[in-house]
Amino acid sequence: MFKTISEDMTAEIVEKKSKFIANIFYVENIEEAEAKLKEVKKKYYDARHNCFAYSIFTKEGVVNRFSDDGEPSGTAGAPMLNILTSKNLSNCLVIVTRYFGGILLGTGGLVRAYTGAVQEALSKIKEINKDIGIEVKFEITYSDLEKLKYYLKQNEIKILEIQYFENVEVIVETTSEKIEIINKQKEELNFKILSENILKEKYIEI
Repeated sequence: MFKTISEDMTAEIVEKKSKFIANIFYVENIEEAEAKLKEVKKKYYDARHNCFAYSIFTKEGVVNRFSDDGEPSGTAGAPMLNILTSKNLSNCLVIVTRYFGGILLGTGGLVRAYTGAVQEALSKIKEINKDIGIEVKFEITYSDLEKLKYYLKQNEIKILEIQYFENVEVIVETTSEKIEIINKQKEELNFKILSENILKEKYIEI
């Protein structure tokens, strides 16, 4: 399980005529973070600096990366990453774009400005918990649909979609542990699962 952000956010501060624009994104993996970084750099192509930091939760562990993008070493990327790690936030990408205002800020001023922009954006965002889960499709009869829906609601398993064919297909997202419990209790349930297929692994809010 890890803590992350509920939504993307943008915030802007001005420090001695330099404009600092912080963009924070929820990302699922390193590839998505790198793609989003390219997108933002293209958007702010005329800026002096596009500094970034991200922290990604994986099965192998947490991956952290950052860049000062031409600012003095240690004045942008590392302090921005420190905010994410100190708040235990994962799957977050933060990019702070600087438009130079003509006045040098010094190392201390740069650290305050970059971290201040990140903190301003984070102050607007709700933090949530996520974990690695799975998307599963159950096939049941029409007569068992309401019984299944009641069971899912009681066990806090989220229904994503219901499809009506010869039988009913119910797509849910949950943890693998909860699916294991369903399978262990199959004989005790008041409804019958005709088939069960794991569609994909995904991060889910818990």
